[in-house]
Amino acid sequence: MSKGGLRFVALGGVGEFGANVALYGHDGKWLMVDCGIAFADGTVPGVDLLAPDLSFIVEQRENLVGLVLTHAHEDHLGAVAHVWRELQCPVYATPFTAAILRTKLQETGLADRVPVHVVALGGSAEIGAFRVSYVPVAHSILEAHSVAIRTPDGLFVHSGDWKLDDAPCIGPLTDEAVLRKLGDEGVTALFGDSTNAMTDGHSGSEGALRKSLREIVAGCTGRVAVTQFASNAARIESVVRAAADNDREVVVAGRSLWRTIGAAQECGYLRDLPPLLEEDEAPHLPPRNTLLLLTGCQGEARGAMSRVAFGEHRNVRLRRGDTVIFSSKAIPGNEREIGRVASQLTRSGVRVVTGRDSFVHVSGHPARDELAKMIQWLRPRIVVPVHGELTHLEAHAELARAQGEVETIVVENGAMLEIGPDGPKVVGEVAFGKRAITAAGLRALDSPGVTDRRRMMFNGAVAVFLVLDPAGNPVSPPSVVLRGLDVENGVEAAATAVAERIADLPRARRRDDAEIELAVRQALRAQFRRRSAQRPSIDVEIVRLDRDAVAVSARKVENA
Repeated sequence: MSKGGLRFVALGGVGEFGANVALYGHDGKWLMVDCGIAFADGTVPGVDLLAPDLSFIVEQRENLVGLVLTHAHEDHLGAVAHVWRELQCPVYATPFTAAILRTKLQETGLADRVPVHVVALGGSAEIGAFRVSYVPVAHSILEAHSVAIRTPDGLFVHSGDWKLDDAPCIGPLTDEAVLRKLGDEGVTALFGDSTNAMTDGHSGSEGALRKSLREIVAGCTGRVAVTQFASNAARIESVVRAAADNDREVVVAGRSLWRTIGAAQECGYLRDLPPLLEEDEAPHLPPRNTLLLLTGCQGEARGAMSRVAFGEHRNVRLRRGDTVIFSSKAIPGNEREIGRVASQLTRSGVRVVTGRDSFVHVSGHPARDELAKMIQWLRPRIVVPVHGELTHLEAHAELARAQGEVETIVVENGAMLEIGPDGPKVVGEVAFGKRAITAAGLRALDSPGVTDRRRMMFNGAVAVFLVLDPAGNPVSPPSVVLRGLDVENGVEAAATAVAERIADLPRARRRDDAEIELAVRQALRAQFRRRSAQRPSIDVEIVRLDRDAVAVSARKVENA
């Protein structure tokens, strides 16, 4: 055992949902498990996705021996294509996860650069001093795995996302036998999924849901549209089977759905489905024989479901008497956007079916009965709850303690946890946070472009255009444009304040553009401080005309 024991640091996903990144450290070397994205919450205008700040490990990337991916969900894999240039480490994944990752690497030009090691289902890999074994588990995506990490400091199990399902429809059951064997070997600590730690009972079975979807579709007369998480291949198959059993052809709308279908078929899944149709074939099908499978179950503005609801989709239309099934749950924070889409559908006379009124979704995460079984099978000495907000982590810790002589510790992102012979203890803190994923690359949330957009979102913006002669005298009155400001006679007042401030400047300062810009900003700040609680972003553009241009301008004014 190394001096002090194993170290664990979460740079995302612990104390929050999304952006899962876990680091396991032994003898100065680090193994990363997962590297996902999070959804922006609307306070960062122009930014939809966030990546974790990995500066802690990037600064010592020569000590990062590899990145292990537990499965292909965006909150566990989605950041890899954006951050790999910083990490420069080998990546380990099972075939389906690797297939999804390759599509993302192609989009960022990294497909030929990232060393992706494909691990067989239930396989293992030697990664530095870490011996990693993949343990198959049921989840709402193909090939999900827990990982057992063997080190000289002990045996550690990172559960990833999982559930117990006796009829998952695609893929294996959670491997109870392997988990029990790990328990017999002696698990030092379990780092366990806490998503549903406050939900009593069991998460439910995909097999039972498949039957329910078939019955719901059977009761529909017009078009049926189903929106779901695009990554859930078993749900795709359930929807397609429900359509076939009710004499409906399936139209698929959404690139991410086609990406999942393509990767699944590449890996041997979903190969016996009836033919799936492209969205441009939707207008030619009888409503009674149509089922539309759409992206956008979280109300995303660019998702197919939202565009259909607001009549903005090029090929797909819904009318009074049609039915939309939300075969999904709301990710925390997305409730408002989902409600906006559902309300618009209802306004159009479309029947909306959700989990509040029908059995249309099962979670991919374990409820309390399942969490208890995992702990009973593994019999860990220590349980460290991960993947959830603080209330979820505390609920998981409470449940773990109820299973017997189990020690628990609740930490959040950035805590350096050490697990040694004397138990777990926090020995330090490291930097963590989020960065914006933009078309130009990763940007810090306090970078000028991001902060300017946030400021304009809440406080509005002012643009001032000045045309001056070489001496700094205005050739024409200031032109002022206001955006997002609620000020009576704001344009006139701002233009007057700017003109007066320039007129008050000494002659020497008027020859300097930097002095002019500073004076204009000061005048506008004072103006809006007196007349509004808003603090707008201010942009000043200065054009200086040479003497000949000024003379021409003056003649035009005289002749007007």
